[in-house]
Amino acid sequence: MGDAVTGEGQGRRVGRPDPTIAMKPLRHVSLLSLCAVACACASDDAARRDASNPALAEVPLEAEADDWNAQLLFDNGDTGIWTVKSFQVFDQLAQREVVGLDDEGTCWVLVGYSGKWTPLERVHDGKWLGGLTHGDVDPRIEGAELYTGGQGGNLYQLTTHRQGALDARLIAHFPGEELHTIVQGELDPRSPGPELLVFTRPGSLYRVAPTGDDGRFEVEPLGVLDGRVRDAVVLRSVDGASAEVATVSRAGALELLRLDESGAKWTTLHEAQVGMGRIALGASEPPVLYTTLDDGRIARHARAPDGTWSSEVILIDEQGPRGLAAGRFHEDPEVETVALFGYGREVRLLSRRPGEAWAVETLFVDRDKGHWLSPCEIDGRNGTRELIGSGYGGRIFLLSRPPGYGL
Repeated sequence: MGDAVTGEGQGRRVGRPDPTIAMKPLRHVSLLSLCAVACACASDDAARRDASNPALAEVPLEAEADDWNAQLLFDNGDTGIWTVKSFQVFDQLAQREVVGLDDEGTCWVLVGYSGKWTPLERVHDGKWLGGLTHGDVDPRIEGAELYTGGQGGNLYQLTTHRQGALDARLIAHFPGEELHTIVQGELDPRSPGPELLVFTRPGSLYRVAPTGDDGRFEVEPLGVLDGRVRDAVVLRSVDGASAEVATVSRAGALELLRLDESGAKWTTLHEAQVGMGRIALGASEPPVLYTTLDDGRIARHARAPDGTWSSEVILIDEQGPRGLAAGRFHEDPEVETVALFGYGREVRLLSRRPGEAWAVETLFVDRDKGHWLSPCEIDGRNGTRELIGSGYGGRIFLLSRPPGYGL
């Protein structure tokens, strides 16, 4: 048949068929073959799409460290994801969900099931979202709620229902301001129950409480700040006192905030000549805090039993660290570990045995600059915590130790 088409070896011009060969059966067989090939290619393409879609199958990524696994949880294309954290969003589901906030103002709630992650899309603000917290702040609603806000100055509450639905509503607006950081807890002794603290740009602090009429929230300004607070953690309450909030700001300060009957009280723990971007709380007691400085330094701040604080630089790195997570990431609980993620695209683990120097190991390299890193517990097959990260690459990924590690 090849000779009939090409004319090779038969003394005929190329493309001119031999009239003695029946062409209809040839054409019929060729069409069947082409259809079979097309169907096979389509099937292969569909299989590849399914294998690369975290909602349909577990999608492994390439880890840099042999004793770590990497997995894709969500791919947002070219749209960056600025914040990612893990919470128990749906009480009727045992596994914690993963929540990501993107540059277009969408809140993504990822629901896990046997390695697959189904994205639920909510809010649609139109401006980037950045602040994110979770807790039972509103006593008028059963269970805990999600709270988020961002560049548009809007604060949203997301609530769940037993049938798996997830609602979002606007609860407050801050004209001309950006919402960068939100924390929740029983932080104000002037009123019972938890409340939200909202830190905005250009630099203000607000208390937001569910004390308004008809299911509304009340907003109370608590002061003007020297600089934008970019991250904050709530410290454990001691001896019944109101909890402290540790904050890091673009003004280059690590500070402790405590609310009392007269308002907000600030204590400066550390100052730098560059902005401070992220903060992480270790599991030890008295507390240990880790912070990132925009010039690439990673610092450790420890509180002594007498209440004094000491600070030390534990790593001098490339500029632009944007993610920080502390927790147990090593099988030996005596090994102190903290992970970082930044503009260099690498997720790295800092670890130190008692009395030894810090060691640095690269765990994973994302496809673009990093912006957020959080500890989580969503894989019970090992004895350590996991890491979730996101950034300019538009992906949410999970880093975990292999099954059986640390057990």
